[in-house]
Amino acid sequence: MSLPAFIDLAVTLKADAIEIRNDLKGVEIEDGTAPETVRELCTAKGITVLSINALYPFDVWNEERRVQALKLAAYARDCGAQGLVMCPLNDRADPRNEAERVSGLRTALTELAPILRDHGILGFIEPLGFEECSLRRKRPAVDAIKAIGGLDVFRLVHDTFHHHLASEQAFFPELTGLVHISGVEDAEAPLNSIRDGHRVLVGEGDILGNAAQIETLLASGYEGYLSFEPFADSVHGLADIEQAIGASMSHLQKSLA
Repeated sequence: MSLPAFIDLAVTLKADAIEIRNDLKGVEIEDGTAPETVRELCTAKGITVLSINALYPFDVWNEERRVQALKLAAYARDCGAQGLVMCPLNDRADPRNEAERVSGLRTALTELAPILRDHGILGFIEPLGFEECSLRRKRPAVDAIKAIGGLDVFRLVHDTFHHHLASEQAFFPELTGLVHISGVEDAEAPLNSIRDGHRVLVGEGDILGNAAQIETLLASGYEGYLSFEPFADSVHGLADIEQAIGASMSHLQKSLA
């Protein structure tokens, strides 16, 4: 979808915020659209930009990453986004041991903190639950944030898919800045075989326990946004995406009533 069409969809669904991605070919922002244009389009319809999704792999810090971070931070600031989603390295070929990964994470956060402060935005750290990911769970992220004195600029993304995949039990509502939701309905697939392509809108057949996760977050004080993040081609190819998202919203509202 073009950004104007996407904003109209949000308005129709009575959502007042969106995330924009930097990895979708041929549309904003990958197509070179100026951040000021994004800001104007969103402001005109009363839409908040929660984040640009994403800086990757944020925890492997080098000059390339610095340039990338500065560019995305400037774009986020200028388009009015609240923050930048940051995803860790997800690669079976990662040669680092656990101690090197922890060190890399802390180095990256130390370097990113002043960039975020200078641009007036937050960094949303999103652990990925895949077995090969360098940062699977939220606890090590929280430890690293505290260790480098970054509580003012870093928040967690609680992704219901990745929380389930990592078999994580801990919730950090007070440090959670954003929640990503998606459903998986393939009950036969082994946990370690589930991938982004399985992620659909949350419905009756969801095996991730989205409603229970959201309930826990809300009951323990989370007051932020829930952001849909379905990657499945079956969702992207739907003829009536408005109806489908609306149905998922209704399902969750009933589940949480």
